[in-house]
Amino acid sequence: MKAYEFAGEILADGQLKLPEAALVQLAGHYARVIVLVPEDFEKEESVEWQTMAADQFLAGYSEDDAIYDAL
Repeated sequence: MKAYEFAGEILADGQLKLPEAALVQLAGHYARVIVLVPEDFEKEESVEWQTMAADQFLAGYSEDDAIYDAL
């Protein structure tokens, strides 16, 4: 099982709105869902900051780096 982390939004009707980038990778698959909600709901920017940091970190990943995944 693979894990993907991204921020989503829980809509008033109970649906989970996923980012477009996640939809591209996950469309058509089944998923086990674990919902983590910040303890301080007033600081939504914290989630956005973490998402941006993860995106920037992964942007520097190259296919050449895949050799280290097997170690």
